[in-house]
Amino acid sequence: MQKTLPALLLLLFLTALNCYAESSIFVCMQPNGTREYRNTGDTRSCKKLDLPEVSTVPSPRSQVAKANDGTDTVFPKIDSFTQKRRDQDRMQILMDEVRTEEEKLSVLKKEYQNGEPERQGNERNYAKYQERVAMLKDEVARTEKNIEALKREISNLK
Repeated sequence: MQKTLPALLLLLFLTALNCYAESSIFVCMQPNGTREYRNTGDTRSCKKLDLPEVSTVPSPRSQVAKANDGTDTVFPKIDSFTQKRRDQDRMQILMDEVRTEEEKLSVLKKEYQNGEPERQGNERNYAKYQERVAMLKDEVARTEKNIEALKREISNLK
């Protein structure tokens, strides 16, 4: 009984939805001369409209679905020498980025001084100092994560 109840409710819902979709449309003239479209014609001034049935046409297959079939042979082929050269270029770019991030990290750590950087002249207020310390700490953490991500990307290339 409990297994058939959801199926019965679904069937009733779909039947009600179908009845709603096939309902008639009435155009009613208001006393001020405006037209009003309704799904019920409960007054004398309403006339039922004869509308053609709604037709549906399936859409053509999309280009994405065709590309996923594997039947598209227009995809460019790259020879192994060109691909190796591109991989080497990519490796060099990543290595340069790691070097730049490591230099940035050393400068940030030197300024951060393990959470106790020197106070600057415009930081007479302790809250401004704490704000700068927190900002430096976040910047150090972000730079370390960048270095880790770059090294992970380099290891994926090898």
